[in-house]
Amino acid sequence: MSMKLDQPRPPLQRTENSLRTQRLNKVLSSAGLTSRRKADEWIKSGRVAVNGSIITELGFRVAWGKDRIYVDGKELQAPSERLYLMLNKPFAYISSLSDPEGRPVVTDLLREIPQRVYPVGRLDFDSLGLLLFTNDGEWAYRLTHPRYQVPRTYKATVEGEITDDALEILRRSVRLNDGPSGRSIATLISRDQRRSQVRITITQGRSRQVRRMFEAVSYKVIHLIRVGFGTLWLGDLKVSQYRYLDPEEVYEMKKLVGMA
Repeated sequence: MSMKLDQPRPPLQRTENSLRTQRLNKVLSSAGLTSRRKADEWIKSGRVAVNGSIITELGFRVAWGKDRIYVDGKELQAPSERLYLMLNKPFAYISSLSDPEGRPVVTDLLREIPQRVYPVGRLDFDSLGLLLFTNDGEWAYRLTHPRYQVPRTYKATVEGEITDDALEILRRSVRLNDGPSGRSIATLISRDQRRSQVRITITQGRSRQVRRMFEAVSYKVIHLIRVGFGTLWLGDLKVSQYRYLDPEEVYEMKKLVGMA
């Protein structure tokens, strides 16, 4: 349903052609404002208006760039050119757009990028490696949603000489305080009495998951770098440097999550 605002506005226009319209919650997500689930909450609470009418109907469709969409009275800008970037995140940066404690954030490293982009998922403060950025909310949503099981590969250095039994437990799944970790691919790179290096691929992205998985088999991670995400690999990209993804890389990632 929709409710008219107090002041006169242009009449509400809806285009029924599904090729030109999208669900309102998807538009808010694609714009990078919030998740689709949270967008539904915003809509139900009356925070979203289209062409002068407050919309509370879930599933309402709009033509982004033609219809005028407002959230809390602020107009949503028309869709801009889609950007897809890869950063080699350094240590001690926060995977966020801002930090209340004043710590450096990853977007500080994206110099000469005029458009607003945001990180796809997170890497911990003390983790390094492959971090994606985009202004394509649907792409970011699918890459990070557990439903799509997008693989993430890490190179972990742990204290001590890891055993074959511990590696097998990691492969089968370990129990964490927020549920089982799920199966993983764990490959030994090197080990001695001081430390071991393991390449591990998981398909979930819960907070500090890889570190907690190793802790569950009694090993402490002392260095962690993400080297792969989906079909993408970090390669020789230097720490703190970023690059644009090429069209083929974007296509392959979209195909991975059913967008191509």
